[in-house]
Amino acid sequence: MTDVLTTIVAHKRTEIATAKERVLPDELRRQAENVAATGPKRDFFAALNKPGEIRLIAEVKKASPSAGLIRADFDPVAIAATYIRHGAACVSVLTDEHFFQGHLDYLEKIRHNVTVPLLRKDFILDEYQLWEAKVAGADAVLLIAECLDDCNLRKLYNAAIDLGLCPLVEFYEPANLDRVLEAGATLIGVNNRNLATFETDLEHTLRVRELIPTDCLLVSESGIRTHADVQRLQSAGVNAILVGESLMRQEDVGRAVDELLGPK
Repeated sequence: MTDVLTTIVAHKRTEIATAKERVLPDELRRQAENVAATGPKRDFFAALNKPGEIRLIAEVKKASPSAGLIRADFDPVAIAATYIRHGAACVSVLTDEHFFQGHLDYLEKIRHNVTVPLLRKDFILDEYQLWEAKVAGADAVLLIAECLDDCNLRKLYNAAIDLGLCPLVEFYEPANLDRVLEAGATLIGVNNRNLATFETDLEHTLRVRELIPTDCLLVSESGIRTHADVQRLQSAGVNAILVGESLMRQEDVGRAVDELLGPK
């Protein structure tokens, strides 16, 4: 685990412990299981599974450790609605507070105002966070191979499935791909951001593409800025892209989505 990721994970464990004092795990689990049993279903995987068409997961992201504040006039619901009007298939919501200025409340508010599937984007280390995600209205969660050992990656993957959450399992280091596949992942994310340096390289997805089974859906994450980038990824067989910062920095978010996706 990189130094930056180590710092984030250590802080996240403290956050989880504090959250468990506010809402007891048994109570939150009951709430999550009730939502899973009775709540409406939105199929995150199906929304991305469109042969011949690259799909956009547009991210609601206020800040990041590498970039600082990305958008000062931050209205998460309005941003999510704009993304959808301009063609986003799904919306990713940053919920990490300390490093990304996100919040679970953003996810909950967006859920009540849009109809597309939603991803909780955070550093998921504990089943408690899956319950939080389900109660807040997530349809999918991000699991990061670099911050989970084999046991916890499999455990959280299976627990997410049991709750009706679609796991998007992300890796950066190619050596972690076998672990991702062994956990059972069929929706796989390649992070183009080196978590040691926070530098991005679009070529990273293209280098590892041939290693990923063709029956898995592949999502390229980070460093995607132009329609030309999208075309290169689509030509390589990438199924979806997750884009946040390059859209959030633009004054006209809708126009930025249009330019990224290109002519309909």
